[in-house]
Amino acid sequence: MIVVKLGGTEGLDFSAICADAARLVACGQKLIFVHGGSAEANALGDALGKPPKFITSPSGYTSRYTSRETLEVFLMAVNGKVNSLLTEQLRSLGVNAFGLSGLDGGLMMAARKDSIQSVENGKRKIIRDDYTGKIDSVNTGLLNALLDLDLLPVIAPVAVSTKGEALNVDADRAAAMLAAALRAETLILLTAVPGLLAEFPDESTLIQKLCRAQLPAALEMAQGRMKKKVLGAQEALEGGTARVIIADGRIPQPITAALGGAGTLIQ
Repeated sequence: MIVVKLGGTEGLDFSAICADAARLVACGQKLIFVHGGSAEANALGDALGKPPKFITSPSGYTSRYTSRETLEVFLMAVNGKVNSLLTEQLRSLGVNAFGLSGLDGGLMMAARKDSIQSVENGKRKIIRDDYTGKIDSVNTGLLNALLDLDLLPVIAPVAVSTKGEALNVDADRAAAMLAAALRAETLILLTAVPGLLAEFPDESTLIQKLCRAQLPAALEMAQGRMKKKVLGAQEALEGGTARVIIADGRIPQPITAALGGAGTLIQ
């Protein structure tokens, strides 16, 4: 079992990713897709006069501020557009894709955060109206039922709270939780760089391999969105996933390339 997370930023070649997935599925490989959608959500928010706002935690992690209003924009862009178009593209290639989010069937249950801390201009702020959460559980029965039907689940990063609220969850960490819950052999995090870079954005400084003991230092070194990918890798490995690969989603056959040694291997 391979879980593939497709980054939500611009630059990834979704056509190449889907074509590669179709080849692998035709050879009998079981896959699960988890996708982001930041670029589409940002564009829709701008078009609706509701531009996105991002916050940085005291520990340096950046995330989307998600009020109820911006949550609805996020759902329209990510569940409505990105998920549907990815599912359509896979089906056009003969893949029996099944689009859903963590809301559906309680696939991903999460606890809504009562408050979060943000650092702005060196000062800490408490935010209480944020619709984000951390995944507590995964409905593996639902996923296994889909896989048993030879479906390829295409999952949007939205979870559901115990009160039935939709919650924005980080897609990298969602993919990690899914991979761990299913005891997947491999989690591949496709992004718009070749992998983890020692000196971002210099792509010649690619780190080809990390062991678990090196992850705390890698978390300190990683910048921007890469910090969440390294954190997701750590969580997946701790949960039972055998290996994580952070790899380039801009190249031909990106999944096959990652399995063949491209990117940053963490195990």
